[in-house]
Amino acid sequence: MTKEMGTTKTGTQSRCRALWVAATMIFAVALHPAKASAQGGGAPSDPQIVGIVVAADQIDIDYAKLAMSKTKNKQVTDFAQQMITDHSAVSNSVFGLAAKLSVTPEDSDTSNSLKAQAQQMTQKLKGLKGREFEKAYMDNEVAYHQAVVNATKTVLVPSAQNAELKSALQGAVPLFEGHLQHAQRVQSAIEGGGQ
Repeated sequence: MTKEMGTTKTGTQSRCRALWVAATMIFAVALHPAKASAQGGGAPSDPQIVGIVVAADQIDIDYAKLAMSKTKNKQVTDFAQQMITDHSAVSNSVFGLAAKLSVTPEDSDTSNSLKAQAQQMTQKLKGLKGREFEKAYMDNEVAYHQAVVNATKTVLVPSAQNAELKSALQGAVPLFEGHLQHAQRVQSAIEGGGQ
């Protein structure tokens, strides 16, 4: 019973940390345009939007590669492989569209913030093993995809000036929502002790 209570407490703490990461990312994406606007810069530009999308894709690919190297759990491995495949495809599409539109991805406070947060999370994940790693990875993936879906819908799509870029972002939302649902299923299986 005590062990279960400890596991529940640890699970709650992990969930709270994951939600904090999601909130931080949402605020990073949502507040940077507000800061820029206050300084006269407005919402993120199309090159900055492309830079944010490229950074977000690469971050999730890197998380997935780490998961592939650290887990033996088939559900986690399958999920991580899907993230590598899908986010690589999205990234390639974004680069292709950017080239077509003559838009060079630009770093911004948002993309730099995402990269810095990802470095911190990666260091944390590298220090974990087994089920503890799998739980932390999946908690992070749920939070990350919630933040990506929210930021895409509420900041990136409304800020995009180019119609093709806006359409591509809108088209990516169902994919990201599918990733979120998949992550939630794997997260539930891990919390339930399933392999």
